[in-house]
Amino acid sequence: MKKIFSLFVLTASACVFYNCGGSSESSGENKDTLAEIPLITTFEIEPFADVQILSYEIPGFDSLTLKQKTYVYYLYEAGLSGRDIIWDQNYKYNLQIRNALENIVKNYSGDTESDDWKKFLVYTKRVWFSNGIHHHYSTDKFLPDFSREYFETLLSETSTGLDSVIITAMFDPTIYVKRVNQDSEGDLVTSSAMNFYGEGVTQADVENYYKEMMANGGETPVEFGLNSTLMKDENGKLFEDVWKVGGKYSEAITEIVYWLEKAKGVAENEAQANALGLLIDYYKTGDLQKWSEYNIAWAGATEGDIDYIQGFVEVYGDPMHMRGTYESIVQIKDFEASERMKTLEENVQWFEDNSTIMPEHKKKNVVGVTYKVVNVAGESGDASPSTPIGVNLPNANWIRVNHGSKSVSLGNLVQAYENAGGEGLLDEFANDAEEIELSKKYGSLSSKLHTAMHEVIGHASGQINEGVGTPKETLKSYASCLEEARADLVGLYFIMDPKVVELGLMESLDVGKAGYDNYIRNGLMVQLRRIELGKDVEEAHMRNRQLVANWAFIHGKKDNVIERIERDGKTYFNITDYEKLRVLFGELLKEMQRITSEGDYKAGKNLVETYGVKVDQKLHAEVLERSEKLNIPPYNGFVNPILIPVMDKDGNITDVKISQPESFQAQMLSYSEKYGFLARTK
Repeated sequence: MKKIFSLFVLTASACVFYNCGGSSESSGENKDTLAEIPLITTFEIEPFADVQILSYEIPGFDSLTLKQKTYVYYLYEAGLSGRDIIWDQNYKYNLQIRNALENIVKNYSGDTESDDWKKFLVYTKRVWFSNGIHHHYSTDKFLPDFSREYFETLLSETSTGLDSVIITAMFDPTIYVKRVNQDSEGDLVTSSAMNFYGEGVTQADVENYYKEMMANGGETPVEFGLNSTLMKDENGKLFEDVWKVGGKYSEAITEIVYWLEKAKGVAENEAQANALGLLIDYYKTGDLQKWSEYNIAWAGATEGDIDYIQGFVEVYGDPMHMRGTYESIVQIKDFEASERMKTLEENVQWFEDNSTIMPEHKKKNVVGVTYKVVNVAGESGDASPSTPIGVNLPNANWIRVNHGSKSVSLGNLVQAYENAGGEGLLDEFANDAEEIELSKKYGSLSSKLHTAMHEVIGHASGQINEGVGTPKETLKSYASCLEEARADLVGLYFIMDPKVVELGLMESLDVGKAGYDNYIRNGLMVQLRRIELGKDVEEAHMRNRQLVANWAFIHGKKDNVIERIERDGKTYFNITDYEKLRVLFGELLKEMQRITSEGDYKAGKNLVETYGVKVDQKLHAEVLERSEKLNIPPYNGFVNPILIPVMDKDGNITDVKISQPESFQAQMLSYSEKYGFLARTK
């Protein structure tokens, strides 16, 4: 899936549950009232480790019809029903670890004021936040701050069972070190802890297994490997364990299907219902051709106020960029904001025609691009707790070219960040008062506009040369980073174009200047506070931003386009010529599109490794020291609102109400109780 994250704060979304629905057999929609649920009106919930948990509102929900509210509720329940899948996909022991941690939290009656207990709670919250024991962003395994002996005491005192092999996996810093390893010099599969491949499966096995399939995929290939675990049988023969009803993850997928079938019955129109029907068929059969048919139907279902993202769509969690982690986002259209951004949709061909990419790499007819600002009603899987602020789908390039794509900006989440955030980072890292004032005045708009451009004209731009495979085939482990960098560069190039002012999307080029300041400041400095001293940049979006900013800084040295300033023992970066910087962005965009269009692995690898991976250790140490004094967590997360159906005596929904969870911990515990369909089998 094509995602974009906040330039300053990686968002996240955690979730709390109040017993408001059930599955086909286990429970029905209940009749509890709002009077029993505490309301929360603040955005900030609680901080821990490197995270701050926020809540968000759902503007416009009360204006929906009963049928629309019911539709949202069913999609919301479908999304949460698949929550366990991401846990198992992230690491094979995650669900067992979660079971143990939660049993301790619920049953421990010892000293809850001790430092060890407080450290245990922080570790547990980190596991909840990351859907497992590896950091949600860096993918490094985080270790408990308490001893193994203390943990085994907690297990004993709460009668909690956990295999010693799993306990060792939690505490040993030398095993299962990274969930996703991006180091192309080693075996990406065997060195990654993710759970997409069975024991003994190597990178070479994966490449050889799919080589012939991809070669014979034709012009409309399915997304090979998207919904299966590649395994070896007792004879060493490779096979796919498909995720479907009756296959792997059946318990959770059956529940998803139950709620999707109910949603289909109250869809806003025939196009929505048809798309849901295809999605249901795909979940039942595991047939990837059905997935392609669904994506075509979903991309074309543009009418209506409600939409969703649902399925195995996010491939960043697989070092081979093939298998999709489970994700769900339920969305309500923000009518006013979407109308403002409709201008981008209507002019997408102009941007393609006036891009700096080579003529042979331009699309002659960009079709079916839609862009909407939406308000999130609920998230699950790979979108929760950690969530993007913008999404562009489908992934398949041929569907995007021939049938179009949908781009959304998650408006209420962006608003929640802005309400909860401060200006401390800006004041600390901006070079001067002029830069600070420009960002305060235009930073919010420039960020939103760049997000829109990244999604709408960025991911939709350019075409792959005939006979060249998809980026994940040709660019392999670098595909995601290069694609995000390419989309970023499209937005960066055009946000300083007078045409954007002419279209009424911004009042002056000062908006673009604020965007440039923010991008360079973040790409070269601020984002470094997210990684440990001495570590390389690993996450694809962080690599993308450092690549673009660092390349522009180095290639602009001759003309001093970006100057590095040392003042009072602190480092700052100052843009001296915005127009020359725009030219540099255009040059890099041209090369980035060439690499993508031609499948030039060697050049793509060189760009990422040269500019996007290594960190100036002295500067990194400085950034960490300056950031620590500000006491601003580098990551934000969300608890989901609670959707509560109001029932009549016959069990019919008469309304759907919204409340907020009591706490992050309460939501996590209740989600496991309600939606632990896979955890119960561990």
